[in-house]
Amino acid sequence: MSKLKRKEYEALLEPLQLELARMARWVQHSGQRVLVLFEGRDTAGKGGAIQAIAEHLNPRQCRVVALPKPTERESTQWYFQRYVTHLPAAGEIVLMDRSWYNRAGVEHVMGYCTEPQYRAFLAQTPVFEQLLVDDGILLFKYWLTVDQEQQEKRFAERHVDPLKGWKLSPVDLKSRSKYTAYTEAREAMLRATHRDAAPWTLVDFDDQKRGRLTLIRNLLDRLPDTHVDEPIPELPPLKGKLHEEHFGALKPIEAFPIGD
Repeated sequence: MSKLKRKEYEALLEPLQLELARMARWVQHSGQRVLVLFEGRDTAGKGGAIQAIAEHLNPRQCRVVALPKPTERESTQWYFQRYVTHLPAAGEIVLMDRSWYNRAGVEHVMGYCTEPQYRAFLAQTPVFEQLLVDDGILLFKYWLTVDQEQQEKRFAERHVDPLKGWKLSPVDLKSRSKYTAYTEAREAMLRATHRDAAPWTLVDFDDQKRGRLTLIRNLLDRLPDTHVDEPIPELPPLKGKLHEEHFGALKPIEAFPIGD
């Protein structure tokens, strides 16, 4: 299957983003709580997928959560504690760029947690997620897949692109040689945490544009009927003369030069 061209992608994305906007109105109107987890290998495209969803949503309603590594204090807390504080309230959508599943992935593979901590996580996570679902949270878990050849191409792009260099962390570089170990960790995680109450959905992200469209379509299809009539306020004409804006002695800076 050929990769989508940008113009084709943008044409297909626009109606999905309109549906997302309607979905967000429904979430706000109904007081639902939506939580979407984005997991996957480094370079899979989690950030781009999240941006495509959140781009035209109200940032006061749709929050993106991307936590750094735990602080010294957080590392002594109940493992799920720092994630609980970011769960959605009524009318909110939370998009997590990586989540508590760090423990089943990078922490386990790179040796940042102990074996008992890892085993406890696999046992406790289905219970934790069942509690979230029982409390009414609409929980969606997506794993973005990417093969090693594509991953290496994206690592190379990040290495030479100064605008993407921040995405290439020392941990990413160490992880390159552990592709098989991450595969084994992912399979163990899926076996332990794929449950009816909180199932995993795998999406092919070798073509990131097509992957974003597939993920968004799946998310929208799994939500209930989200149509809420949106009242459009009338914009009455202004009375009187329009005035040019003035700043007294201060002046705006010169406009950015374009062309000759």
